[in-house]
Amino acid sequence: MILIADGGSTKCSWCQLDDAHNRVYFNTEGYNPDFIDTAGIVASLGNNLPETLPRDQVREVHFYGAGVSSPQKAEVIAAAMRQLFPNATVTVTEDLLAAARALLGRQPGFASILGTGTNSCLYDGEKITYNVDSLGYFLGDEGSGSYFGKRLLRDYLRNLLPDGLQETFRETYDLGSRNSILDRLYNQPLPNRYLASFAKFAYDHNNVSYCRDIVLEGFETFFSNLVVHYPRYQDYSFNCIGSVGYNFRDVLTQVARGHGMEVGRIIRSPIDDLVTYHEEA
Repeated sequence: MILIADGGSTKCSWCQLDDAHNRVYFNTEGYNPDFIDTAGIVASLGNNLPETLPRDQVREVHFYGAGVSSPQKAEVIAAAMRQLFPNATVTVTEDLLAAARALLGRQPGFASILGTGTNSCLYDGEKITYNVDSLGYFLGDEGSGSYFGKRLLRDYLRNLLPDGLQETFRETYDLGSRNSILDRLYNQPLPNRYLASFAKFAYDHNNVSYCRDIVLEGFETFFSNLVVHYPRYQDYSFNCIGSVGYNFRDVLTQVARGHGMEVGRIIRSPIDDLVTYHEEA
């Protein structure tokens, strides 16, 4: 039995694949090693793995995760997997490789992620060959859920939301005082996930020009700060995974074409194509 996991910062999608190629899917919360340690992962999965999953029969775990930016970060997750699945060979690598494999299989091309965070790369059909660093939600992650959430929350706190959105935003998220919001951002875990939770507001109110404009601006910034810095980027089609890219795919397609890139695949989640990749290995 093989386990394959696509781990974002907010949600982790899993597939249990048996020798007869039967697939069982389930979800847990996301495990980004920038924000959680091995013990926290073990505790969470101990409570959230399906009771029907025979852990001792799992012989391989392939975990692709957000925040897996170094061997040390990978080990945070790998140590948890070894505790939970003692008979398995464990491989932990970055979620960007999952995106490339799901979107492109074994063909070379350009792949990106637009979800809670942002990432992108050139891929040669086997490995990532070029990456412009997204720099995370503090300095970058342009076009991501945390990026849009930051803009919405900042404008809300400054009383700048137009067209009656100020009160709607407050009521939608049952927001407390300025100090309680800042405490949630600066003193509590997973601030990137907290910021990204507000991005849905832009989707739910995309009939309002303000919301449409911030999505367009975010994707334009994603291209101007990241995509256009790839060598010969216009030679590639634009391929993307992630809920933000998928939900706003009409705007994303408009921006990509405006920068001279034809659009290839834009999908919500890589897990199905990722499992297929491993089945064909």
